Amino acid sequence: MTSTETRTAGRLGDSPLRPDGTLKVTGEFAYSSDLWHDDMVWGVTLRSPHPSARIRGIDITDALKVPGVSAVLTSADVPGENAVGLEHLDTPALADGVVRYQGEPVALVAADHPETARRAAKRIVVDYEVLPAVTDPRTALSDGTPWVHAGHDNLVRDLKIRRGDPSPTAPVVVALDFEVGMQDQAFLGPESGLAVPDGEGGVDLYVATQWLHVDQSQVCRVLGLPPERVRLTLAGVGGAFGGREDLSMHVHACLLALHTGKPVKMSYARDESFFGHVHRHPAWLRYEFGARETGELVYAKADILFDGGAYASSTTAVVGNGGTLGLGPYRIPSVHVDARGVYTNNPPCGAMRGFGCVQAAFAHEALMDELADRVGMDRVEIRALNGMVEGDLNITGQVIDSAAPVAELIRTVRDLPLPADPVGERDIRELPGGASNTTHGEGVRRGIGYAVTYKNVGFSEGFDDYSTARVRLEVVAGEPVATVHTAAAEVGQGLVTIEQQICRTELGVERVVVHPKDTTVGSGGSTSASRQTYVTGGAVKAACEAVRTTVLKRATESLGIPELRLDGEKIVAAGGDVVASLVEILTEPVEETVEWHHRPTFPIDPETGQGNAHVQYAFSAHRAVVDVDVELGLVKVVALDTAQDVGRALNPDAVVGQIQGGSAQGMGLALMEEIIVQDGIVKNPSFTDYLIPTILDMPPMQVKVLEYADPHAPYGVRGVGEPPTISSGPAVAAAIRAATGKPLRRVPVRPEHITF
Repeated sequence: MTSTETRTAGRLGDSPLRPDGTLKVTGEFAYSSDLWHDDMVWGVTLRSPHPSARIRGIDITDALKVPGVSAVLTSADVPGENAVGLEHLDTPALADGVVRYQGEPVALVAADHPETARRAAKRIVVDYEVLPAVTDPRTALSDGTPWVHAGHDNLVRDLKIRRGDPSPTAPVVVALDFEVGMQDQAFLGPESGLAVPDGEGGVDLYVATQWLHVDQSQVCRVLGLPPERVRLTLAGVGGAFGGREDLSMHVHACLLALHTGKPVKMSYARDESFFGHVHRHPAWLRYEFGARETGELVYAKADILFDGGAYASSTTAVVGNGGTLGLGPYRIPSVHVDARGVYTNNPPCGAMRGFGCVQAAFAHEALMDELADRVGMDRVEIRALNGMVEGDLNITGQVIDSAAPVAELIRTVRDLPLPADPVGERDIRELPGGASNTTHGEGVRRGIGYAVTYKNVGFSEGFDDYSTARVRLEVVAGEPVATVHTAAAEVGQGLVTIEQQICRTELGVERVVVHPKDTTVGSGGSTSASRQTYVTGGAVKAACEAVRTTVLKRATESLGIPELRLDGEKIVAAGGDVVASLVEILTEPVEETVEWHHRPTFPIDPETGQGNAHVQYAFSAHRAVVDVDVELGLVKVVALDTAQDVGRALNPDAVVGQIQGGSAQGMGLALMEEIIVQDGIVKNPSFTDYLIPTILDMPPMQVKVLEYADPHAPYGVRGVGEPPTISSGPAVAAAIRAATGKPLRRVPVRPEHITF
């Protein structure tokens, strides 16, 4: 017998090559829009042109006459309950009697070619009675304003947080109003999927989504079928960022497939995609901070209004996050927060990366800058002075029971090297708009801005948040192979790689197969809230531990040797001697399924907003350096540097990638990204008119990763994906204010806001 120590490549702490990476770079990866079936037909959706109208009648006669059309469906053809929704069942699968926003689905067409289906859809005659539309959320709760939903006023949620002195005073008081525009997730892969009837009244749906099981439950409700008759499999996802939490074409494709008896493919064009998913809530925020003359916060007040649009989607949770986290990562003795979400006839809004905290961060970070200036403090040091530390209470009275390195994060980004100050004549390509030869440096000013923020990880306020993992260990072709099966959606963030890394670490095997994501295993929850590495990672870890225990028990019984352990693909005794190979012990496969729950959260008190609402917090900070042409209103971000506590970097390269991507989205909201809605009508549903940062817009980034392990989390991890989106935008806005001297109380910052 010999002693051995093995190191399997691709364990936790490594950055192995992603199994989907090469395929995506080379264009060989199969996305949901690439799905194909030889005898499929194409589905198309007819959508309302009006934000508010009564449907007096629908005539499908001419549409059915188009050669190649196999079905035209309306709400009358829904066999089950015509109601879906993540938190409220307020959304019809097909409009029934009324439409509440421009783009609401009214009818479906299936045909042998997508162009045929589109031509037929244009022949459907809908008799609309146009109704007054509620399009200003600031008046949605006023007396006399029509109700978007009959029998229900326009309030989705009203959250109150009260803590400390109810009538606080302070020697220094600063206040501001802020507005945040509507941002789109702007994923590149359009909503798409394929529904295949099974010939026995059931259906298989292959779809790009974020939460297979909640989709399944909603589809079952509309179809009137039990879960075993409606099976979902994750197709290739081209980005998500919250925009795939709600249903899009899921039910429509299944309805058409069951009606025609044929596979049905649906794939939205880009303009339809803007109507086919929810967006980030626009917000109106009023903030007031009171402080001592030495800069310590005494109290904070906030009034936050979110426009939820026509249907609730995730508005309830967005209000919860925006309210409970809406004053930033600061110690504040007395707080008074009101956060509300309302119905309007604007496009529905729901989940997007940062989830309520993004909007609030623009306001509280702008006000921290103003407070610093008023008391004569450095803008970094006032954040360090007031920043949370472990053991502090947040505004809901919850103890921050793991690291809260606010001061270290903000000082870290301050101390990173700055780009060189411009000296002499500059290369015009480095100037705002310089690539188009719009300026030669006249009126260009440089500014530096800072922001520090925090975000909850996982679902909150008493939601039973869990994930399920099934791990199987067996011998295939003479080698031990682990197969991990979860329903947790891989949407580009690298979860598949993490699942493999956990299996390699816990079981020591080289070969790890990730089973296709589907509903034949228990729910993995949503790929949102920065939760999958924490929660699904926790489930995979627990399932691997259960498999390992069974394997070692089997080895002990077979060999008669106690206290064995796995080392690579060997069975090792307590003294370090190899006593058997894993292959020798695996005479039969070992399989374990574990449903793993994180520690519980609790609903907050409805009157005071106090309670342990969240399971974990993640902190981040950014420093932005910008050049601003104050004559042309153009901005170039010269540098966007960041520091973030990730608990433990299980895959360091993936962590940096998430931070870079999140920073780009936050920068985009600060500078250019906005869905323009006028009187309920979307004016820019295209990537020509809805602008997103490109590689030419992204500056160099210095990324500093801190690893203060959370003792309550698997491997000590913290969620990574959302915090950079929250702190990057406010830092960019702060830098523009520093360059221009203007207050800039709205994002995106437009050229007309900057020019003198």
